[in-house]
Amino acid sequence: MSDHRTAARVGPVPNESPAPPPDRPSLRRDVSLPALLAGLVCIAVSFSGPLVVVLAAAAAGHLDQAHTASWIWAVSIGSGLTCLLLSWWTRTPVITAWSTPGAALLIGSLGAYPYPEAVGAFLLSSVAVALFGATGLFGRLIRAIPTGIVNAMLAGILFAFGAGIFAELQAAPTLVLGSFTVFLLAKRLLPRYAVPLALLAGALLAAATVGLPLHLGSGGPTHPVWTTPAFSWPAAVGLALPLTIVALASQNAPGLGIMRASGYEPDDRLLVGVTGGLSVLLAPFGSPGVNLAAITAAICTSPESHPDPRRRYVAGMSAGVLYLLVGSFGGVLVSLFTGLPHALIAVIAGVALLASFQGSLAAAVAEERDRDSAVVTFLATASGMTLFGIGAPFWGLLLGLATHAVLTYRRRDRRRQPPRRQG
Repeated sequence: MSDHRTAARVGPVPNESPAPPPDRPSLRRDVSLPALLAGLVCIAVSFSGPLVVVLAAAAAGHLDQAHTASWIWAVSIGSGLTCLLLSWWTRTPVITAWSTPGAALLIGSLGAYPYPEAVGAFLLSSVAVALFGATGLFGRLIRAIPTGIVNAMLAGILFAFGAGIFAELQAAPTLVLGSFTVFLLAKRLLPRYAVPLALLAGALLAAATVGLPLHLGSGGPTHPVWTTPAFSWPAAVGLALPLTIVALASQNAPGLGIMRASGYEPDDRLLVGVTGGLSVLLAPFGSPGVNLAAITAAICTSPESHPDPRRRYVAGMSAGVLYLLVGSFGGVLVSLFTGLPHALIAVIAGVALLASFQGSLAAAVAEERDRDSAVVTFLATASGMTLFGIGAPFWGLLLGLATHAVLTYRRRDRRRQPPRRQG
Protein backbone atom coordinates (compact mmCIF):
# COMPACT_ATOMS: atom_id res chain seq x y z
CA MET A 1 0.00 0.00 0.00
CA SER A 2 1.43 3.40 -0.92
CA ASP A 3 2.09 5.98 1.75
CA HIS A 4 -0.84 8.44 1.72
CA ARG A 5 1.45 11.29 2.74
CA THR A 6 3.50 10.92 -0.44
CA ALA A 7 0.63 10.47 -2.84
CA ALA A 8 -1.48 13.29 -1.46
CA ARG A 9 1.14 15.98 -1.33
CA VAL A 10 2.82 15.85 -4.74
CA GLY A 11 0.97 17.09 -7.78
CA PRO A 12 1.95 17.09 -11.43
CA VAL A 13 5.28 18.79 -12.08
CA PRO A 14 5.71 20.55 -15.45
CA ASN A 15 8.45 19.18 -17.70
CA GLU A 16 9.23 16.36 -15.27
CA SER A 17 8.28 12.69 -15.35
CA PRO A 18 9.19 11.36 -11.93
CA ALA A 19 9.19 7.65 -11.30
CA PRO A 20 6.20 6.23 -9.43
CA PRO A 21 6.59 6.59 -5.68
CA PRO A 22 7.90 3.56 -3.84
CA ASP A 23 5.48 1.58 -1.70
CA ARG A 24 7.34 2.52 1.47
CA PRO A 25 9.35 5.75 1.39
CA SER A 26 12.80 5.12 2.80
CA LEU A 27 14.95 7.93 4.13
CA ARG A 28 18.07 5.84 3.60
CA ARG A 29 17.18 5.32 -0.06
CA ASP A 30 16.04 8.90 -0.65
CA VAL A 31 19.09 10.65 0.84
CA SER A 32 21.31 12.29 -1.78
CA LEU A 33 24.25 14.67 -1.65
CA PRO A 34 22.55 17.43 -3.72
CA ALA A 35 19.54 17.40 -1.38
CA LEU A 36 21.73 17.59 1.72
CA LEU A 37 23.72 20.46 0.24
CA ALA A 38 20.53 22.24 -0.82
CA GLY A 39 19.66 22.36 2.88
CA LEU A 40 23.12 23.76 3.62
CA VAL A 41 22.75 26.48 0.97
CA CYS A 42 19.31 27.29 2.38
CA ILE A 43 20.74 27.81 5.88
CA ALA A 44 23.72 29.79 4.60
CA VAL A 45 21.38 32.17 2.78
CA SER A 46 19.14 32.46 5.85
CA PHE A 47 21.93 33.33 8.25
CA SER A 48 24.13 35.41 5.96
CA GLY A 49 21.62 38.20 5.31
CA PRO A 50 18.26 38.03 7.14
CA LEU A 51 20.01 37.46 10.48
CA VAL A 52 21.41 40.98 10.24
CA VAL A 53 17.83 42.32 10.16
CA VAL A 54 17.01 40.37 13.33
CA LEU A 55 20.08 41.78 15.08
CA ALA A 56 19.11 45.31 13.99
CA ALA A 57 15.58 44.82 15.35
CA ALA A 58 16.98 43.53 18.65
CA ALA A 59 19.22 46.57 18.89
CA ALA A 60 16.27 48.87 18.15
CA GLY A 61 14.37 47.23 21.01
CA HIS A 62 17.35 47.76 23.36
CA LEU A 63 17.62 44.03 24.07
CA ASP A 64 20.65 42.77 25.95
CA GLN A 65 22.87 39.97 24.69
CA ALA A 66 20.96 37.24 26.56
CA HIS A 67 17.56 38.24 25.14
CA THR A 68 19.02 38.68 21.65
CA ALA A 69 20.56 35.20 21.80
CA SER A 70 17.23 33.83 23.04
CA TRP A 71 15.45 35.44 20.07
CA ILE A 72 17.86 33.77 17.62
CA TRP A 73 17.50 30.48 19.52
CA ALA A 74 13.69 30.61 19.38
CA VAL A 75 13.36 31.34 15.66
CA SER A 76 16.10 28.84 14.77
CA ILE A 77 14.69 26.02 16.90
CA GLY A 78 11.17 26.76 15.63
CA SER A 79 12.34 26.74 12.02
CA GLY A 80 14.37 23.58 12.58
CA LEU A 81 11.58 21.60 14.20
CA THR A 82 9.01 22.56 11.56
CA CYS A 83 11.37 21.94 8.62
CA LEU A 84 12.42 18.56 9.98
CA LEU A 85 9.08 17.20 11.15
CA LEU A 86 6.80 18.65 8.46
CA SER A 87 9.14 17.57 5.66
CA TRP A 88 9.23 14.06 7.11
CA TRP A 89 5.49 13.84 7.70
CA THR A 90 4.38 15.23 4.32
CA ARG A 91 7.31 13.91 2.25
CA THR A 92 7.64 17.35 0.68
CA PRO A 93 10.41 19.95 1.16
CA VAL A 94 8.75 22.20 3.74
CA ILE A 95 11.03 25.15 4.47
CA THR A 96 10.24 27.58 7.26
CA ALA A 97 11.99 30.64 8.63
CA TRP A 98 11.47 33.76 10.66
CA SER A 99 9.85 36.67 8.88
CA THR A 100 12.50 39.05 7.56
CA PRO A 101 9.83 41.68 6.66
CA GLY A 102 8.45 41.22 10.16
CA ALA A 103 11.88 41.82 11.70
CA ALA A 104 12.29 44.88 9.48
CA LEU A 105 8.94 46.17 10.74
CA LEU A 106 10.17 45.73 14.33
CA ILE A 107 13.24 47.90 13.70
CA GLY A 108 11.02 50.96 13.63
CA SER A 109 8.46 49.94 16.26
CA LEU A 110 9.89 47.53 18.84
CA GLY A 111 11.50 50.27 20.92
CA ALA A 112 8.15 52.03 21.41
CA TYR A 113 6.80 49.31 23.74
CA PRO A 114 8.05 47.61 26.90
CA TYR A 115 9.55 44.27 25.95
CA PRO A 116 6.93 42.17 27.83
CA GLU A 117 4.19 43.95 25.85
CA ALA A 118 6.08 43.24 22.63
CA VAL A 119 6.22 39.56 23.60
CA GLY A 120 2.47 39.69 24.25
CA ALA A 121 2.01 41.10 20.74
CA PHE A 122 4.15 38.24 19.34
CA LEU A 123 1.84 35.80 21.13
CA LEU A 124 -1.35 37.42 19.81
CA SER A 125 -0.01 37.50 16.26
CA SER A 126 0.98 33.82 16.41
CA VAL A 127 -2.48 32.84 17.69
CA ALA A 128 -4.12 34.75 14.83
CA VAL A 129 -1.88 33.12 12.21
CA ALA A 130 -2.55 29.66 13.66
CA LEU A 131 -6.32 30.24 13.56
CA PHE A 132 -6.27 31.54 9.99
CA GLY A 133 -4.29 28.47 8.96
CA ALA A 134 -6.06 25.76 10.95
CA THR A 135 -9.54 26.86 9.89
CA GLY A 136 -8.60 26.69 6.21
CA LEU A 137 -9.70 30.28 5.54
CA PHE A 138 -6.24 31.38 4.47
CA GLY A 139 -5.80 28.37 2.22
CA ARG A 140 -9.09 29.00 0.41
CA LEU A 141 -7.97 32.53 -0.37
CA ILE A 142 -4.62 31.33 -1.71
CA ARG A 143 -6.12 28.58 -3.90
CA ALA A 144 -8.34 31.14 -5.62
CA ILE A 145 -5.28 32.85 -7.13
CA PRO A 146 -4.63 31.92 -10.81
CA THR A 147 -1.54 29.76 -11.36
CA GLY A 148 0.01 32.24 -13.79
CA ILE A 149 -0.04 34.98 -11.17
CA VAL A 150 1.50 32.67 -8.55
CA ASN A 151 4.33 31.74 -10.93
CA ALA A 152 4.86 35.38 -11.86
CA MET A 153 5.18 36.27 -8.18
CA LEU A 154 7.75 33.52 -7.72
CA ALA A 155 9.71 34.71 -10.76
CA GLY A 156 9.66 38.25 -9.38
CA ILE A 157 10.99 37.06 -6.02
CA LEU A 158 13.79 35.08 -7.65
CA PHE A 159 14.77 37.73 -10.20
CA ALA A 160 16.99 39.63 -7.78
CA PHE A 161 18.92 36.46 -6.95
CA GLY A 162 19.59 35.62 -10.56
CA ALA A 163 20.64 39.20 -11.27
CA GLY A 164 22.73 39.16 -8.09
CA ILE A 165 25.17 36.75 -9.72
CA PHE A 166 26.25 39.39 -12.19
CA ALA A 167 25.90 42.33 -9.83
CA GLU A 168 28.84 40.89 -7.86
CA LEU A 169 31.12 40.76 -10.91
CA GLN A 170 32.68 44.14 -10.16
CA ALA A 171 33.48 43.27 -6.55
CA ALA A 172 34.74 39.70 -7.06
CA PRO A 173 35.08 38.86 -10.77
CA THR A 174 37.31 35.81 -10.32
CA LEU A 175 35.04 34.22 -7.73
CA VAL A 176 31.83 34.89 -9.66
CA LEU A 177 33.07 33.91 -13.12
CA GLY A 178 34.91 30.87 -11.81
CA SER A 179 31.93 29.55 -9.84
CA PHE A 180 29.50 30.26 -12.67
CA THR A 181 31.76 28.54 -15.22
CA VAL A 182 32.06 25.46 -13.02
CA PHE A 183 28.28 25.45 -12.62
CA LEU A 184 27.72 25.54 -16.39
CA LEU A 185 30.26 22.78 -17.08
CA ALA A 186 28.83 20.61 -14.32
CA LYS A 187 25.31 21.31 -15.59
CA ARG A 188 26.40 19.81 -18.90
CA LEU A 189 28.40 16.86 -17.53
CA LEU A 190 27.15 16.18 -13.98
CA PRO A 191 23.82 18.03 -13.66
CA ARG A 192 22.90 16.56 -10.25
CA TYR A 193 26.08 17.96 -8.73
CA ALA A 194 26.18 21.33 -10.48
CA VAL A 195 25.36 23.41 -7.40
CA PRO A 196 27.61 21.48 -4.97
CA LEU A 197 30.54 21.75 -7.38
CA ALA A 198 29.88 25.46 -7.85
CA LEU A 199 29.86 25.85 -4.06
CA LEU A 200 33.17 23.99 -3.75
CA ALA A 201 34.75 26.05 -6.53
CA GLY A 202 33.43 29.26 -5.00
CA ALA A 203 34.83 28.40 -1.57
CA LEU A 204 38.26 27.65 -3.02
CA LEU A 205 38.27 30.81 -5.13
CA ALA A 206 37.07 32.89 -2.17
CA ALA A 207 39.88 31.54 -0.01
CA ALA A 208 42.39 32.43 -2.74
CA THR A 209 41.05 35.92 -3.53
CA VAL A 210 38.75 37.79 -1.13
CA GLY A 211 39.41 35.50 1.84
CA LEU A 212 37.26 32.89 3.55
CA PRO A 213 37.07 33.49 7.31
CA LEU A 214 36.06 30.37 9.23
CA HIS A 215 35.90 31.84 12.72
CA LEU A 216 33.50 29.75 14.81
CA GLY A 217 33.13 32.15 17.70
CA SER A 218 33.12 30.99 21.30
CA GLY A 219 30.77 29.86 24.02
CA GLY A 220 28.61 26.82 24.71
CA PRO A 221 24.96 26.05 24.00
CA THR A 222 22.54 28.96 23.80
CA HIS A 223 20.30 29.40 26.86
CA PRO A 224 16.74 30.61 26.13
CA VAL A 225 15.35 33.39 28.31
CA TRP A 226 11.68 33.36 29.34
CA THR A 227 9.76 36.65 29.28
CA THR A 228 6.26 36.66 30.75
CA PRO A 229 3.94 38.26 28.17
CA ALA A 230 2.01 41.41 28.99
CA PHE A 231 -0.91 42.65 26.92
CA SER A 232 -1.94 46.17 25.94
CA TRP A 233 -4.16 47.65 23.25
CA PRO A 234 -1.40 49.87 21.80
CA ALA A 235 0.92 46.88 21.33
CA ALA A 236 -1.92 44.75 19.95
CA VAL A 237 -2.76 47.36 17.32
CA GLY A 238 0.74 48.68 16.69
CA LEU A 239 2.63 45.37 16.68
CA ALA A 240 0.37 42.29 16.64
CA LEU A 241 -1.88 43.44 13.79
CA PRO A 242 0.89 44.45 11.33
CA LEU A 243 2.94 41.35 12.25
CA THR A 244 -0.05 39.14 11.44
CA ILE A 245 -0.62 40.83 8.09
CA VAL A 246 3.07 40.59 7.18
CA ALA A 247 3.27 36.93 8.23
CA LEU A 248 0.27 35.95 6.12
CA ALA A 249 0.84 38.22 3.13
CA SER A 250 4.63 38.41 2.83
CA GLN A 251 5.64 34.96 4.10
CA ASN A 252 2.94 32.29 4.11
CA ALA A 253 1.25 33.36 0.86
CA PRO A 254 4.49 33.32 -1.19
CA GLY A 255 5.60 30.17 0.64
CA LEU A 256 2.48 28.24 -0.36
CA GLY A 257 2.71 29.75 -3.85
CA ILE A 258 6.27 28.52 -4.32
CA MET A 259 5.30 24.99 -3.32
CA ARG A 260 2.36 25.09 -5.74
CA ALA A 261 4.58 26.44 -8.52
CA SER A 262 7.01 23.57 -7.91
CA GLY A 263 4.25 21.03 -8.46
CA TYR A 264 3.34 20.23 -4.86
CA GLU A 265 -0.09 20.39 -3.25
CA PRO A 266 0.65 21.76 0.22
CA ASP A 267 -1.80 21.15 3.05
CA ASP A 268 -2.22 24.78 4.08
CA ARG A 269 -4.15 23.91 7.24
CA LEU A 270 -1.35 21.70 8.47
CA LEU A 271 1.58 23.90 7.46
CA VAL A 272 0.27 27.31 8.53
CA GLY A 273 -1.54 25.88 11.54
CA VAL A 274 1.52 24.04 12.86
CA THR A 275 3.96 26.90 12.29
CA GLY A 276 1.55 29.32 13.94
CA GLY A 277 0.95 26.96 16.85
CA LEU A 278 4.65 26.44 17.48
CA SER A 279 5.17 30.20 17.28
CA VAL A 280 2.71 30.56 20.16
CA LEU A 281 4.92 28.31 22.31
CA LEU A 282 8.12 30.14 21.34
CA ALA A 283 6.82 33.71 21.68
CA PRO A 284 7.78 34.02 25.39
CA PHE A 285 11.38 33.26 24.39
CA GLY A 286 11.44 36.17 21.93
CA SER A 287 10.17 34.69 18.66
CA PRO A 288 7.99 37.08 16.62
CA GLY A 289 6.86 34.08 14.58
CA VAL A 290 7.96 31.18 12.39
CA ASN A 291 6.43 31.09 8.91
CA LEU A 292 6.72 29.32 5.60
CA ALA A 293 9.82 30.52 3.78
CA ALA A 294 9.71 32.03 0.31
CA ILE A 295 13.16 32.52 -1.21
CA THR A 296 14.98 29.72 0.59
CA ALA A 297 12.09 27.36 -0.11
CA ALA A 298 12.76 27.65 -3.83
CA ILE A 299 16.30 26.33 -3.26
CA CYS A 300 14.99 23.08 -1.79
CA THR A 301 11.96 22.62 -4.07
CA SER A 302 13.91 23.08 -7.31
CA PRO A 303 15.21 20.25 -9.52
CA GLU A 304 18.73 21.15 -8.40
CA SER A 305 18.06 19.51 -5.03
CA HIS A 306 16.93 16.28 -6.72
CA PRO A 307 15.44 15.40 -10.13
CA ASP A 308 12.66 13.40 -8.44
CA PRO A 309 10.22 15.73 -6.63
CA ARG A 310 9.33 12.92 -4.21
CA ARG A 311 12.88 12.79 -2.87
CA ARG A 312 13.36 16.52 -2.31
CA TYR A 313 11.89 16.31 1.18
CA VAL A 314 15.40 15.31 2.28
CA ALA A 315 16.50 18.90 1.56
CA GLY A 316 13.86 20.15 3.99
CA MET A 317 15.01 17.70 6.64
CA SER A 318 18.64 18.70 6.05
CA ALA A 319 17.73 22.36 6.55
CA GLY A 320 15.85 21.42 9.72
CA VAL A 321 18.81 19.62 11.28
CA LEU A 322 21.15 22.52 10.45
CA TYR A 323 18.67 25.04 11.88
CA LEU A 324 18.63 23.05 15.13
CA LEU A 325 22.43 22.95 15.27
CA VAL A 326 22.80 26.67 14.64
CA GLY A 327 20.05 27.48 17.11
CA SER A 328 21.51 25.27 19.82
CA PHE A 329 25.03 26.63 19.39
CA GLY A 330 24.21 30.07 18.06
CA GLY A 331 27.24 31.80 19.54
CA VAL A 332 29.54 29.20 18.01
CA LEU A 333 28.08 28.78 14.51
CA VAL A 334 26.23 31.98 13.57
CA SER A 335 29.52 33.81 13.05
CA LEU A 336 30.48 31.15 10.49
CA PHE A 337 27.56 32.08 8.23
CA THR A 338 27.72 35.83 8.84
CA GLY A 339 31.43 35.79 7.95
CA LEU A 340 31.02 34.22 4.51
CA PRO A 341 31.84 36.59 1.63
CA HIS A 342 28.73 38.22 0.19
CA ALA A 343 29.81 37.41 -3.37
CA LEU A 344 30.02 33.69 -2.54
CA ILE A 345 26.51 33.64 -1.05
CA ALA A 346 25.15 35.65 -4.00
CA VAL A 347 26.54 33.41 -6.71
CA ILE A 348 25.62 30.12 -5.00
CA ALA A 349 22.09 31.28 -4.18
CA GLY A 350 21.73 32.57 -7.74
CA VAL A 351 22.77 29.36 -9.49
CA ALA A 352 20.72 27.26 -7.07
CA LEU A 353 17.61 29.23 -8.03
CA LEU A 354 18.14 29.45 -11.80
CA ALA A 355 16.02 26.40 -12.59
CA SER A 356 13.17 27.63 -10.41
CA PHE A 357 13.30 31.07 -12.02
CA GLN A 358 13.28 29.60 -15.52
CA GLY A 359 10.35 27.29 -14.78
CA SER A 360 8.25 29.90 -13.01
CA LEU A 361 8.83 32.52 -15.71
CA ALA A 362 7.83 30.10 -18.46
CA ALA A 363 4.72 28.98 -16.55
CA ALA A 364 3.73 32.58 -15.81
CA VAL A 365 3.33 33.46 -19.49
CA ALA A 366 2.16 30.05 -20.72
CA GLU A 367 -1.51 31.10 -20.90
CA GLU A 368 -2.07 34.03 -23.27
CA ARG A 369 -5.20 35.05 -21.38
CA ASP A 370 -3.24 35.63 -18.15
CA ARG A 371 -0.09 37.24 -19.57
CA ASP A 372 -1.04 40.84 -18.78
CA SER A 373 -1.75 40.10 -15.13
CA ALA A 374 1.35 37.89 -14.91
CA VAL A 375 3.59 40.66 -16.27
CA VAL A 376 2.15 43.18 -13.79
CA THR A 377 2.70 40.70 -10.96
CA PHE A 378 6.27 40.00 -12.04
CA LEU A 379 7.26 43.66 -12.41
CA ALA A 380 5.67 44.72 -9.12
CA THR A 381 7.26 41.84 -7.22
CA ALA A 382 10.68 42.28 -8.83
CA SER A 383 10.63 46.00 -7.99
CA GLY A 384 11.21 45.21 -4.32
CA MET A 385 8.84 47.95 -3.20
CA THR A 386 7.51 48.17 0.35
CA LEU A 387 4.27 49.91 1.30
CA PHE A 388 2.88 50.13 4.84
CA GLY A 389 5.55 47.70 6.02
CA ILE A 390 4.39 44.96 3.62
CA GLY A 391 6.80 43.64 1.00
CA ALA A 392 6.62 43.43 -2.77
CA PRO A 393 5.31 39.82 -3.10
CA PHE A 394 2.01 40.80 -1.49
CA TRP A 395 1.60 43.91 -3.63
CA GLY A 396 2.59 41.95 -6.72
CA LEU A 397 -0.18 39.46 -6.00
CA LEU A 398 -2.68 42.21 -5.27
CA LEU A 399 -1.90 44.22 -8.41
CA GLY A 400 -1.84 41.08 -10.54
CA LEU A 401 -5.22 40.00 -9.22
CA ALA A 402 -6.62 43.48 -9.81
CA THR A 403 -5.35 43.43 -13.40
CA HIS A 404 -6.78 39.95 -13.92
CA ALA A 405 -10.17 40.99 -12.52
CA VAL A 406 -10.41 44.11 -14.68
CA LEU A 407 -9.47 42.37 -17.92
CA THR A 408 -11.55 39.27 -17.23
CA TYR A 409 -14.61 41.31 -16.26
CA ARG A 410 -14.47 43.30 -19.48
CA ARG A 411 -14.22 40.19 -21.64
CA ARG A 412 -17.09 38.46 -19.89
CA ASP A 413 -19.19 41.61 -20.02
CA ARG A 414 -18.74 41.86 -23.79
CA ARG A 415 -19.68 38.23 -24.32
CA ARG A 416 -22.88 38.66 -22.35
CA GLN A 417 -24.16 41.70 -24.25
CA PRO A 418 -27.46 40.81 -26.04
CA PRO A 419 -27.46 41.12 -29.83
CA ARG A 420 -28.85 44.34 -31.22
CA ARG A 421 -32.23 44.15 -32.91
CA GLN A 422 -32.41 45.08 -36.54
CA GLY A 423 -34.91 47.75 -37.51
